[in-house]
Amino acid sequence: MANTKSALKRAEIAERNRLRNKAYKSAVKTLMKKYIGAVDVHAANPTPESKEDVESRLSEAYSKIDKAVKRGVLHPNNGARKKSKLANRLKPLTQAE
Repeated sequence: MANTKSALKRAEIAERNRLRNKAYKSAVKTLMKKYIGAVDVHAANPTPESKEDVESRLSEAYSKIDKAVKRGVLHPNNGARKKSKLANRLKPLTQAE
């Protein structure tokens, strides 16, 4: 346990930041999974509606990743790597069209 008032405050701040970071990371993972699921559905049955769904989910995921990088939750290279991974999932489908 913290011995001084300042150490106690730092511990509280660290816990608050940890929970905030955890929420961002969890949201990024969830949006990535939803996007990958939408890409798989679109690959199985390509329709204009499914393509639109894929693009909207990609936009949401990019936005959340960018916000996490901006707030320091993710390292910029980590965010870029995640965005690249998402873009590469869609690449074979767009070349086939």
